[in-house]
Amino acid sequence: MSQLSEPRTERIDIRTSSSVKKLLQQAAAASHKNVSEFLLEHGLIAAQDALTNRKLFVLDDEQWQAFQNALDSPSTEKPRLRRLLTEPSVFE
Repeated sequence: MSQLSEPRTERIDIRTSSSVKKLLQQAAAASHKNVSEFLLEHGLIAAQDALTNRKLFVLDDEQWQAFQNALDSPSTEKPRLRRLLTEPSVFE
């Protein structure tokens, strides 16, 4: 996650109940992290998942052109992928 290596100049303040705070502290300790590191790491994962699973993507002109170029470019042969998809499944 490249975002974790960027300089941290912004703050995010949240309010929570004491039971949620205690749970977060326990989870952070179990992960050998402080609460800020734990929340930042897991918050980034959740944010990336939320954005990845969208059905609508808004692109500017440059991003749209790059997307179109990727769609229009010829596919490349992937022998390992072809072998994987043509072999019988372990469930068959």
